[in-house]
Amino acid sequence: MNIYLPSPNRRRFLRGLGLGAAAFATPGLFAEALMPTPAQTEGPFYPDHLPLDTDNDLIMVNNDLTPGVGVVTYLSGRILDAHGAPVRNALVEIWQADSNGVYLHTQSEKGAHRDQHFQGFGRFLTGSSGEYLFRTIKPVPYAPRTPHIHFKVKRGGQELLTTQCYIKGHPMNDSDGVVKDIKDAKQRALVMVDFKPLPKARAGELTAKFDIVLGVTPEG
Repeated sequence: MNIYLPSPNRRRFLRGLGLGAAAFATPGLFAEALMPTPAQTEGPFYPDHLPLDTDNDLIMVNNDLTPGVGVVTYLSGRILDAHGAPVRNALVEIWQADSNGVYLHTQSEKGAHRDQHFQGFGRFLTGSSGEYLFRTIKPVPYAPRTPHIHFKVKRGGQELLTTQCYIKGHPMNDSDGVVKDIKDAKQRALVMVDFKPLPKARAGELTAKFDIVLGVTPEG
C-alpha cells in the first residue's frame, strides 16, 4: 500500500493553501453531537487495479511531466467522530472519473479514451487534527450521474464509511438517483460542496472543503 508521505512538493501546496493543523483546529466549535455524513454506494468503479502511484496528488502520475486534464481543485477537510473530535490515522481514499468521464477500471465505458495522465485514485493518512488534502480535478458529469467524487474512510483495517461529495448547486443533482436516495434534506446538504476559486490563483484553480463526520467513534 502506497500511503501519503509529505514530499517537498506536497508541503509546498499545503503551505500555499494555508492548510495544516492550525487551519483546521477551532476549539469549542462542536458543542453537540454532529449529524453523521450519510453513507452512499461504493458504485461499480472502485479501481480494480490500483495505480503504482496512490498519493494525494491525482494531477501528476509518478514522475510524469504532463498533468491530467481538468480544472485543478484542492480538496480538503477533516475526518471527525460523532462528537466532533478529529480522527487520527484515518486512511482517506478518493476516486473519480477523469475529464472524459472514465474511471480507473477495466469495465468503465470509453476505457480506451481514459486520460493516462490523471491518477484517478488517491490516499491520505490523517494526522492529529484529522485533516486530509488532495489535489485533483473538479468532477465532471457522465450519463446518468451528476458530478461527484467517491470517498472511503478506513482505520486499522476497518472500513468506517463510504460516501460521495457533489458540487453544490449543480443542475443535475436533483435528478441524480444516488443523491435522491438521501431522503433527509439536512443530510443531503452535508454532501454538497462549494467549489470556489482559490485566492490569488494564477491558473483558475479551485478549492473545496468536505468535512466527514463518522457515525461511530473509532476505537484506539
